[in-house]
Amino acid sequence: MTYEKAAEAAEFIKSKYSGEVRTAIVLGSGLGAFADELTDAIKIPYEQIPGFARSTVEGHAGQLVLGKIGDVAVAVQQGRFHYYEGYDMEQVMLPVRAFGLLGVTNLILTNAAGSLNSDMQPGSLMLISDHLNCMGTNPLRGPNDSRFGARFPDMTTVYDREFQEFAETAAHDIAHERFEKGLDETMVDFLNRGIYCGLSGPTYETPAEIRMYRQLGADAVGMSTVPEAIAARHMGLRVLGISCITNLAAGMSGETINHEEVMDTGARVAEVFKELLRRIVAEMI
Repeated sequence: MTYEKAAEAAEFIKSKYSGEVRTAIVLGSGLGAFADELTDAIKIPYEQIPGFARSTVEGHAGQLVLGKIGDVAVAVQQGRFHYYEGYDMEQVMLPVRAFGLLGVTNLILTNAAGSLNSDMQPGSLMLISDHLNCMGTNPLRGPNDSRFGARFPDMTTVYDREFQEFAETAAHDIAHERFEKGLDETMVDFLNRGIYCGLSGPTYETPAEIRMYRQLGADAVGMSTVPEAIAARHMGLRVLGISCITNLAAGMSGETINHEEVMDTGARVAEVFKELLRRIVAEMI
């Protein structure tokens, strides 16, 4: 019944917003302020959308915002559902499924992540070039509904290379403009490419686990994004992934990790993050 649930959710969203939406954005912990940038916006609490779960995590407003960034209509998830909250993978994937049936072709996934790479410090952003699925399951496990996509979808290029080029160009321009204005001389390298490792959570990782993930090639760790990216590629959507580096991973700094730090760092980079998304969305049309 997953297809029928996704179709019902898509039809409900269409009944609330008549604009043609081709781009959807999922906002991670501490990054929800971007949704406030939309003009002519309507806000739909998740509990009103058929099949949508509730977001229970601090920093996730739990609503879908539809409106425009410039001249581009977008659907923005202000907060997501996580596997660690107790939801099954079908529930975690449902918004992406609904977006695909709504006519969305471009998906931007954002998250808060811990850095395993000393070159990526808190307050920087990481362009996801690829991912490691270490969540202990695959969201496509079970019967395949061919209306969503093929039984064995290819994952060679989960994260669209052209979209990555859009993001890097936009980041370069933003950094140059800020430097010229004397706003922040440290912004020159605020966006780096890296591999994201998706974990089930909700505990933060141990130092031993972090050493293992580094050996596997991960640059950042988090508790989301991978299921949504897989679901999107299953349906043929083009995906861009961006991590906000909110902390150094366990054992790298000698300090403990907490959710408040994640929220604070997200707020600190909000203006640059919002400007980056605005420019990327304009290029996706």
